[in-house]
Amino acid sequence: MASARSEPPVAPKAVKIVVAGGFGVGKTTLVGAVSEITPLSTEAVMTAASVGIDDLSKLPNKSTTTVAMDFGRISLEEDLILYLFGTPGQDRFWFMWDELIRGAIGAVVLVDSRRLKDCFGAVDYFEQREVPFVVAINLFDGVLRHKAEDVREALAIPSEVPIIMCDARERDSVKNALVDLVEHALVRTVAAL
Repeated sequence: MASARSEPPVAPKAVKIVVAGGFGVGKTTLVGAVSEITPLSTEAVMTAASVGIDDLSKLPNKSTTTVAMDFGRISLEEDLILYLFGTPGQDRFWFMWDELIRGAIGAVVLVDSRRLKDCFGAVDYFEQREVPFVVAINLFDGVLRHKAEDVREALAIPSEVPIIMCDARERDSVKNALVDLVEHALVRTVAAL
C-alpha cells in the first residue's frame, strides 16, 4: 500500500520594494500604515541646518524628516513577503538611493499633487535605471486634487506606468498600491523575457 506523500512546505519569496518621492509626501506614513512589524524609522528632528534648504511652506506642521530610510514588512500571501524600504526625500540624501534600490523589483513613487515638482527627481531616477514603478497620488485628507491623467501629463509619465490613488494612512489603500506595483513589475519582467 502506497503512502500518501505530502508536499514539502514552500519557503516564502521575499521581495524588496522601494517607496520614494519628494520631501514630506508621506513615505514614512505609508510604510508605517502597512507594516506588520514595528517599522524601523530614521526620523530626526529638523534643525536650523535645514532652514532655507527644506521648503516647509506647504508643510507648516512638519518637524521631523527621514535621514536614512524607513523599513517595514508585509505578507501579501503565505508565500510572498514584501520588504519595504522608504527613501529620504531631500536631494542631499539621494546618494543612498543606489544602495536602497539594489535588488528591488520596483518602486512606489508617492506624489503630493499639490507639489508635483518635488517628485520629478524620483520619477527620473527610476526611468533612467529602468526600474518598474507606479505613481501613487497620496490622497491627503482623502481628497483627490488632480485627476490621474492630469498628473500623468504634468509628469510626462508613459501610459504603461500605472498611476493610482493611495491614502498613505490607510492600510488597505497602501496594500492595494503594493499589489499594483507587484503586478506591474511582473508584467514588465514577463514582457522582457
